Amino acid sequence: MIKTVRSIAVALSTGALLSAVATAQSVDLTGAGATFPYPIYSKWFSDYAQRTGVKINYQSIGSGGGIRQLSEQTVDFGASDSPMSDQELANAKGGPILHFPTVMGAVVVTYNLPGLSRALNLSGDAIADIFSGKITKWNDAQIVAQNRGVSLPNSDILVVHRSDGSGTTYIFSGYLSAVSPSWSASLGKGKEIKWPVGLGGKGNEGVAGQVKQTPGSIGYVELAYAKQNKLRYANVRNAAGRNVTPSIASVTAAAAGMKLPKNTDYRVSIVNAPGKDSYPISSMTWILAYQNQPDRVKGAKLVNFLRWAYRDGEKTASSLDYAPLPAPLVAQLQNRLKAIRVADTRVGEAR
Repeated sequence: MIKTVRSIAVALSTGALLSAVATAQSVDLTGAGATFPYPIYSKWFSDYAQRTGVKINYQSIGSGGGIRQLSEQTVDFGASDSPMSDQELANAKGGPILHFPTVMGAVVVTYNLPGLSRALNLSGDAIADIFSGKITKWNDAQIVAQNRGVSLPNSDILVVHRSDGSGTTYIFSGYLSAVSPSWSASLGKGKEIKWPVGLGGKGNEGVAGQVKQTPGSIGYVELAYAKQNKLRYANVRNAAGRNVTPSIASVTAAAAGMKLPKNTDYRVSIVNAPGKDSYPISSMTWILAYQNQPDRVKGAKLVNFLRWAYRDGEKTASSLDYAPLPAPLVAQLQNRLKAIRVADTRVGEAR
């Protein structure tokens, strides 16, 4: 009897061990970072797993968290909507990090005003004054002047902002710094801002959720999150003085004015881009990878995934309201993959 019990215990222990090993082996790559591209990345990872059997686990924890985890080498790749700073690159434990733009998207100013019949028009100055707490009522003269014929309530504006280190915040605050001298001088741009007013939400999903359930609120999220939650979003005045609706076309127009230097590392901004059709709060988003990959198998799998994303994934970007990268840029990035090395061996040609 005792022998039988011991046999069962050993079998259970062995089974648990094998189950744990199987679980660990079921994920081929791990990544963490930006919530901004999470909807399209989720689709890509699912499509890629179905096509190749390679499973990618991605934690949507915000750009700041992704940069930290990659820097500490606890994930195989990071993701961010804000390029890493020179200091962040220098602090990374695994050596040089390469930036790979993946898709482009729009940060939208989303709001909850029941009964409003059409989209609001907002200038950069008005947006800056709302999020800095200078404009506190929906019927403020500055908002009314930009929305003739719209009946705006005499009610308080509740600002909702990100509570975590966020590339979306970096894009949004970068735009406001570019168009509002007072914002630039006081709050500036960064993944984290010392917000003078408002409530915090974690991730794009957190901000979208707060706005959706709170009448009178206003926040900023990636376009896909506003659409998924059926939230209204503003037309924003661009550098040409036109009120532009965020869309794939208007983000693509913003990218059309992008001029990359010859030896670019792809840490570039397209906020407040020139052009009459450009949406001004547009940005690329990046996957971050160590140039020198310590694990030969994982390194090859990461390169193969990125090569697939540029070849096939870009075709599905518009289905989730992201703008695909321009074809010439994709060709450059395919070539850039050859710079990733595994054990001193170039794997950019891996298939």
